[in-house]
Amino acid sequence: MGDETTDEELDIRRAIEAILMVSIDPVAPNLLAQLMEMPTKKVEAICSSLADEYEAEGRGFCLVRIGGGYRFQSSPAQAAWVERFVLEGQHSRLTSAALETLAIVAYKQPISRNQVSAIRGVDVDTVIRTLQQRGYIEVVSTDPGPGNALMFGTTREFLESMGIDKVSDLPSLGDFVPGPEIVEALERGLLADPDVVELEAEGDAGSEGGEVAGGSDAEVPVDDRS
Repeated sequence: MGDETTDEELDIRRAIEAILMVSIDPVAPNLLAQLMEMPTKKVEAICSSLADEYEAEGRGFCLVRIGGGYRFQSSPAQAAWVERFVLEGQHSRLTSAALETLAIVAYKQPISRNQVSAIRGVDVDTVIRTLQQRGYIEVVSTDPGPGNALMFGTTREFLESMGIDKVSDLPSLGDFVPGPEIVEALERGLLADPDVVELEAEGDAGSEGGEVAGGSDAEVPVDDRS
């Protein structure tokens, strides 16, 4: 009886592997559960076991959960070889402006086109269209306020490209902001810069001279009509 259970589980593991192998997009665990006719928790346990098995064997691929589902992808340890395989200069590369806009949408979503423009200080219509065409962002809602502005958010393809399961898995912005001690050190460094001190001294001298000259020129004329 135990052997039958083992054989059945092995068959399920092979079936899950086959499905994930032919799927382009991540496959949701509840869909796998429906296909396997078993609880979702059991499917998740099997996928977790497969992922551990591949990692222990040092395979060139791994099973990961991203975008709300499971899929196979190359092992991070083989990144150098994969980079050599991928053609350089592909048109799919995003410009720095597009990456900056995408980051704003990812962290501030839902957000309107005008709000993104206000943050970046430039018009973002073209960049927004490009990101939509690439499938990284989409319209997720409409602002109920005046104008009914379209509100943008990231897509599942964005999650897949980032290698994360949900938006909350993005690194905290606080990780990229220098601490108060670093800011204070930078301020001290600027104040101690001899060039800055010299420029400030020259500016003070010029201001004093201007005040003296301005004082003599601004004398009120004496009214001789008395």
